[in-house]
Amino acid sequence: MAAVRVLVFNAEEEYTATLRSTLLSFEGVKIVAEVDEPALMAQALTQFPAEVLVANLDPMPEAILPMLEEVAQTNRGVEVFAVSNSTDGQLILAAMRHGIREFLTKPIDDEVLGSALGKVAVRHSDDAKQGTLITVIGGAGGVGATTIAVNLAVELKALTQGNVTVVDLDHRFGQVATHLDVDPTYTMADLCESTTQLEQQMIDRALVKHHSGVNVLSRPNQFMQADNITAAHCVGVLSALMASNDYVVVDGPTRFDFGTKAVLDISDFNMLVLQLVVPTVRSVHRMLEGMTEVGFNLDRMKLVCNRVGGESGGITTEDVRDTLNMDVFGEVPDDWNSVNAAINIGEPLSVSSAKSKVRQSIRGMALRVHDPTGKGYEEVKETKKGGILSKIF
Repeated sequence: MAAVRVLVFNAEEEYTATLRSTLLSFEGVKIVAEVDEPALMAQALTQFPAEVLVANLDPMPEAILPMLEEVAQTNRGVEVFAVSNSTDGQLILAAMRHGIREFLTKPIDDEVLGSALGKVAVRHSDDAKQGTLITVIGGAGGVGATTIAVNLAVELKALTQGNVTVVDLDHRFGQVATHLDVDPTYTMADLCESTTQLEQQMIDRALVKHHSGVNVLSRPNQFMQADNITAAHCVGVLSALMASNDYVVVDGPTRFDFGTKAVLDISDFNMLVLQLVVPTVRSVHRMLEGMTEVGFNLDRMKLVCNRVGGESGGITTEDVRDTLNMDVFGEVPDDWNSVNAAINIGEPLSVSSAKSKVRQSIRGMALRVHDPTGKGYEEVKETKKGGILSKIF
């Protein structure tokens, strides 16, 4: 199914995880924003492009329906789906009269919702063409997420010759610009000053072109500017970039908070980078548990083990896979000399160390992202559960 961007209205806190989990179980669905006040629906639709508004009518359907009608009338390009416990025929008829396209009763039937979303995808296929968003986050600080994000973007550019942008969402300490030795005049902070959907001219002004062809959106130049950047800002900027890029690669965010959840929700691939050390694996385990609790679809999360083959203390990628109950998407070998040299001179590995195993590994992941059905990678072999990690959880 093509990408379908969804804005969610839900005032029932206990239903939040269930609704999110249901929506995100469909490939291509991206939750661009969630609001819990009816009055915020219209405002959110001015900030976040969406094809569907999914509104939970409970516990006050009669009060919410008139507001939905107003939203439907003023946002003709947005299709409204209503969700409720009620099966009352009069309520369903009233919803249809208020401009609601689909009325879904709880628990939501996956086939009914999937069919409705599929029809939306077909109807909006020409309007909602988007690039692929890849978010790279570290399970702990210093695991090499920035190196992987930057070089992944460069490899995707070389493979596709399409438009590729790498975005630094570590708003205070981000080093994407340093890794590529660019000096931005405008940054993420400048784009976040707008309260409406961004114009392409504003985006182009903030991007710096690297000689590899990759565009760079840097973290703010001033330390305190980070305080003014919200989750809504990040989603708005990334949504605008997806409209004009084939691939957008995000480095960060560096904390698993509300802002991180919002970015992960709209991503097509989420790469979670870890090293083969117990504290990092523990942190990743906690992150995955937290994501599950809020209804995140872990099928969109890909594990990447970095610095494999170094001083891992007996921990293997098979141990990680079995402990976290997830396949390992990529293994990046330990080659500190090549990576350190590339960082210090501000060049991607494809320039500074083209034949290094680190570069080849990241290129392999880029191939797999670009063509998931290809055979340019090697699957992790099945092994029995055991090893050092089986004793620490």
